[in-house]
Amino acid sequence: MLSIPHSLTGAFIASKLPHPALYIPLTLAMHYLCDWIPHWDVGTGLSVGKRKRSSAILLELVDLALTAGLIYWFFFKDFGKPVDMSDAYTFHIWMGALMGIAPDLVEAPRNFLRWEPWFIKPLNEFHGMFHHSTPNILVGIVPQIILVVVIWLLK
Repeated sequence: MLSIPHSLTGAFIASKLPHPALYIPLTLAMHYLCDWIPHWDVGTGLSVGKRKRSSAILLELVDLALTAGLIYWFFFKDFGKPVDMSDAYTFHIWMGALMGIAPDLVEAPRNFLRWEPWFIKPLNEFHGMFHHSTPNILVGIVPQIILVVVIWLLK
């Protein structure tokens, strides 16, 4: 999945269960559950040579920028005012968002740089058991849009 639905899911969970002992395991579990749904992401096609690493990295940077903007828009009511990073709510929202993409961050060096330390390989293999990408952009984006809309409606 794109970083947007993963991070918004993590931020949403953290907004409802603002204690790391509660939201971190649930957010990680939701990451794997969301990856189980057939989806399209910026890395789709990398392993079979249908996408260049440079274009995937550029798309991922755009995805992460949009993710940060949407988290800010969804969870911080006073849009345009500075966010107090010392506030516990703010910390938990951003931590939940980060945990929402943590398995993808662990996998990124392998996907984008062709570098995978031996101690990370088991985590990536576990992640791979849940990962179901589809080259069909429409089929892969629709579930993600639905998830983002549901989070918007429930927040």
